[in-house]
Amino acid sequence: KQWYQRRVAITAGGVFCAIVSHPADSIVSKLNANPGGGVVSAAKELGLAGCWKGLGPRIIMIGTLTALQWFIYDSVKVAFRLPRPPPPEMPESLKRKLAAAQ
Repeated sequence: KQWYQRRVAITAGGVFCAIVSHPADSIVSKLNANPGGGVVSAAKELGLAGCWKGLGPRIIMIGTLTALQWFIYDSVKVAFRLPRPPPPEMPESLKRKLAAAQ
């Protein structure tokens, strides 16, 4: 169960990264194709739909790449039995607040 949850979270993180960075990368690609232009003019030329064009293949590429990188990282940690960070503890102030409420 934990293995599956980690893989789903890793893949979702990769897809999220692809979605967030796609408009900026589209503008940079436009700037590289037309040197001398500005960011604003490139964004206007692309338009809103143009900034998101090609998102599907990017999600597949970046989502898969990021998931693979985290999979390797996680597998190495497990293989070498490297310690995981301890679970976070509840702050003392919250413990006191909950105790007072009871």
